Amino acid sequence: MNVKLRAEDLAHFTGTENWYRHGLMRNVLFTDGIKYLATKGECFWLIDKIASLQLLPTIRAEDFQVWRLMVVGNGATLTCEDGNNIVVHAEQITFTDFPLDEVTIWVEGSVILLPSEH
Repeated sequence: MNVKLRAEDLAHFTGTENWYRHGLMRNVLFTDGIKYLATKGECFWLIDKIASLQLLPTIRAEDFQVWRLMVVGNGATLTCEDGNNIVVHAEQITFTDFPLDEVTIWVEGSVILLPSEH
C-alpha cells in the first residue's frame, strides 16, 4: 500500500544523511527530506522547477531563498522570497495534484532542503 504524503511527516526530517545531485542542474543538491517530499508527494516536477529557476539572475543572486507552493483547487501559486518577505519570483501553476495545501522549501547556496533540516 502506497502511503501518501502528510505534512506532519516532513517535520521528522532534521538534518540529512545523504545529498542527492539534481539530474539536470548538476550544481544543485537536495536532501533526504526533499527526496521524501518528491517521492511521496509525486512532485519531482517541483524540485525540477526550483532547480531550473536557479538560472534566473534575480533568483541566483539570493543565497537564501524561501519557496512556497500554495495549492488552491487544481492550481497553485509558487513564490520565491529572499528570506525577508520580499518576493523575487512568483508564478501560477495551472494544474497540480500536489497532495498538501501548501509546502515551504528552502534553498541555501545550491542546496534544496526542508526548513526542519536546517
